[in-house]
Amino acid sequence: MNLLRVCRQAGLMAAGMILAAGSSLAGEKTMMHCFAFTEIKSATPEEWSAWKKATDAMPQKMSGIIHRVWHGKLRGPLNQFRTNGETQKKLAAGETGVTGPIERLQRTYGVCFEMKAGAATLKEYTANPYHKEWSALYEKVRVAGTTTYDIMGE
Repeated sequence: MNLLRVCRQAGLMAAGMILAAGSSLAGEKTMMHCFAFTEIKSATPEEWSAWKKATDAMPQKMSGIIHRVWHGKLRGPLNQFRTNGETQKKLAAGETGVTGPIERLQRTYGVCFEMKAGAATLKEYTANPYHKEWSALYEKVRVAGTTTYDIMGE
């Protein structure tokens, strides 16, 4: 009888742990600051290694701002296209048959930082002294310009 009671209690505790774990996987209330970039073809393995090490250190160096990081090559390239100002105005106005110069941007690497939520977070992030140190290494592996977006947890 006691063994049955212990098993029942253990089962209830396990079920409670599973339910608690499941609720922690629900929509996060943090912000994901993500960006895709184009690599510099001539970047050395040492430059990549230094950048990756600095990126991995972000949660420790920016404690309270950045919780976790992800970085790596994109599964497939992210292609974007941009036009000059005049062509963009025509497209925005709904004109059809618009022609003009088009530039393709191909992003091949990506980074996401899980950050604390809030409008001031990005200001804290860019003002942090480690951001300047990290950016100097980032500039050695990427072509200027990124495709950046933020996902606000709900």
